[in-house]
Amino acid sequence: MAQKIQTINGPVDVDALGLILPHEHLFTDLRGPSVDGYARGNPSAVIRVLKPHLTEASAAGVTALVECSTVGVGRNLEVLRSLADVSSIHIIAPTGVYRDAFIPSSLREVSEAALSDLWSQELTKGIEGTSIRAGFIKLAMSDDGPTMAEIRNLKAAAQASQMTGAVIASHTIGGKVAGKEMDVLQDAGLDLRRFVWVHAQTEPDRSLLAEAAQRGAYVELDSVGAPYQSQKELLETTVALIEAGYADHLLLSHDAGWYNPARPDGVPEDGFRGYTALTKEFLPALLERGITEEQVRRITVQNPARAFAF
Repeated sequence: MAQKIQTINGPVDVDALGLILPHEHLFTDLRGPSVDGYARGNPSAVIRVLKPHLTEASAAGVTALVECSTVGVGRNLEVLRSLADVSSIHIIAPTGVYRDAFIPSSLREVSEAALSDLWSQELTKGIEGTSIRAGFIKLAMSDDGPTMAEIRNLKAAAQASQMTGAVIASHTIGGKVAGKEMDVLQDAGLDLRRFVWVHAQTEPDRSLLAEAAQRGAYVELDSVGAPYQSQKELLETTVALIEAGYADHLLLSHDAGWYNPARPDGVPEDGFRGYTALTKEFLPALLERGITEEQVRRITVQNPARAFAF
């Protein structure tokens, strides 16, 4: 039976996909769920800003995009559905919740079992009363976490992952927090091959990245093209992990976008960063360093397909 990823428009065979971006943003509200007007947006206004960037990404070879703005930072299903209707790129929506400071009051006192049931329902039945199913579980850790609430979230996510097969992707800054997080997940019974360490490039000690890969996790370097990230350093880290034999555990993305509903024009204050630096700049640089076409395909096509497939 062919493996499938779950998209806004339904399941898609992974064999039908090419390059997949495993960590991007389309619509994000970082003001927090208690702010008046949080996560509200006019789909037509969002389309006006986002469609040219999605069209450019599609022309560059992108076939699917994982939208990582989960509950707490602006998940808006109506907006995502509207974008999916006007783009050839398959969009994967999240279940889960963001880090402690962004947990909505409605989820703050919920039990681990209730959270697991909610996320399992969104993965297998539909989100917010619709038939649109989430394609993965998105979490986030505080920079000095995990906190007690985040440990609850990790345990609930481990249960939901084991029940559904969904991968868990977690915003995690630094190897110390990632190590604690993986310990919690393993103790809860999760096979770490179903875990993505998001923002792994924030850890300068490459031995900790290698250790995470050895434990089975995907190591995601998701600041390709970002002005705050040395692209030379990112390239060196990528090459080092490939040469050390960890190509099967490596993911690359931009962590780019997004429409910001707090801004009148929806464009982030620093401007809109699109989704093509990987294909136009970073992958050619890898090839120049002697990384093979087969290795590039493994990292950008096969690994994300395997990670997000059910």
